[in-house]
Formats: sequence, C-alpha cells, structure tokens
Amino acid sequence: MIVKINMDKTLSGEERQHDYFRSKVEDELKRFESHITRIEVYLKDENGIKDGFNDMSCLLEARLEGRQPIAVSSQADTIEQALSSAIDKMRASVQTIIGKSKNH
Repeated sequence: MIVKINMDKTLSGEERQHDYFRSKVEDELKRFESHITRIEVYLKDENGIKDGFNDMSCLLEARLEGRQPIAVSSQADTIEQALSSAIDKMRASVQTIIGKSKNH
C-alpha cells in the first residue's frame, strides 16, 4: 500500500509531519492493505492564513485493487482531527465494499 501526502501551500509541510501522517494512515488501514494499492491524502486549510472553525480539511482517495477509486473527506479544527475522521470514514467505506464483495 502506497501512501502519498499532499499539503496545500498554506500548511507547513515538514518531512516529519508527512511521516507522521503517512504512518497514521498505514497503521489505521493496515488490515486492508491487501485490497488497497494506493492512498492519496490531501490536506488543506480552507481559510488560508485566517482563523476559523472547521477550516482544516482532509480528503482521502483510495485505489482498491480491481475497483473504482473511492474518496472520503472530513473537516475539523485541526489537521490531525480531520485526518482521523477521514480515516474512520475510509475504514467504514472499505469494510462495506469488501463485505459486499464477499457476500456475492
């Protein structure tokens, strides 16, 4: 499973932050690694340098083996919260898709 992190220019993109986000995605979705070939993570500050509520967004796009890509998004006050929420949504989506394919 390949995990690629993309951050907009208003967020500081330190390499250790990328490593943290990458390892969080890998750890949380590890049980689906045989089904997921690639995950793209898009992190963005919706308001730029202005403060605001729920202005951090995370979009996760997963490419499942032999299927169309799926995407989920989440917004929160911090990047970490947005990422965690998006990971939870992705886990539920992948679990549903895999569950349906096993039932047929």
